[in-house]
Order: sequence, then C-alpha cells, then structure tokens
Amino acid sequence: MEFQERIDSIWNRISDEEFRANKGVGGEVRYYVFDYDACNELIVRDKIHFLKKQNNPDADGFRIVEFDIYQMVLDLLEEKGYTEKCIKFEQTKGRDYLYTAISKMLRLTSDNNLIVNRIVQETPKDAVVFLTGVGKVFPFVRSHNILNNLHQVLDKVPVVMFYPGVWNGESLSLFGTIHDGNYYRAFPLIV
Repeated sequence: MEFQERIDSIWNRISDEEFRANKGVGGEVRYYVFDYDACNELIVRDKIHFLKKQNNPDADGFRIVEFDIYQMVLDLLEEKGYTEKCIKFEQTKGRDYLYTAISKMLRLTSDNNLIVNRIVQETPKDAVVFLTGVGKVFPFVRSHNILNNLHQVLDKVPVVMFYPGVWNGESLSLFGTIHDGNYYRAFPLIV
C-alpha cells in the first residue's frame, strides 16, 4: 500500500471498535507502529493535527492523546531545572557525557522512567495514544526503550508510535539507516 493510502486509512483504523478493544487473539495488549519515510515527516505531523482536530470524543467514543517524546524531554529538563546544565555539559564534557546525564535524569533504564510515568498519568481511559517526536529526540531517547517500558504499564488503551523509519515486524530502523533496537510486540497500524 502506498504512503498516501496508508496515511488516509488511519482514521478508519483507530475508530474501529475492535481496534480500540485493544486485545489480540491471545489476549495480548496491542501496540502499533505507523512507519514512514522521514521525508514525509511534515505530512505526518499535519495528518496527526488534522485527526486530533477531527476527533470529537463524545461522538467518537475515544479521544486522541498525543505525546511528543521530544517535547516531553524538553519539558522534563525545564521542570527539573536541568536545561542550562545540559548546555554546559555538552560544551565542557561532550555529547557522550550529555547523553548519559540526560538518560540518568529521565531514569530511562529504570522502572521509574519519567517519560513512561508521565504518559501513564496523563492517559485517560478512553484514549488512543499517539507517540510522536521519536526522530527529533534521537539519540537521547530510543523508541524501543519507550515501547518496552510502556508496554509493561499501559495496557488498557491502544498505543500508536509514528516512526520515521522502517518497522519490519521485528526491529526498528530509525530513518531507515539507524538500528534502533528490537521490539517484537508491535503490529503495523496499517497493513
């Protein structure tokens, strides 16, 4: 299926009651990936904006809730008073040190992952969750890390990651060139 056909099919897919029931044949929680060529990023952003505007929670029976991972990281850094420190870290200690510092501050490898916690806290029961901004936030946050940690705690609503790269059913490849890790539990949003 061509990109335009796939992107035009999103509304029908997410508004389907079976999709929103969010259970597979074996009762497993469903997570989805909408992968696309990074050159279509602005089209995808516009489509997400349009879908959110089109969504009428009372009439549709669900609400689209978008979490831009990049914006969440910026917000968390600001809330913790860490933004200026990050700039100084990069200038004085280099990018590798900065990556490690941000990872520790966000608790990305712990059960108390700040990004995952915020998503869980801010997700209403009638949501269809859209995860965006994964290309913008790389390499500070890896999409497979978010999916793996989120999968363990958010299991009542469908989650769709919009992914500027390739999802082949077994692994993620950001921008089609950077191997971002394995994530075996996701399904393609549009086949």
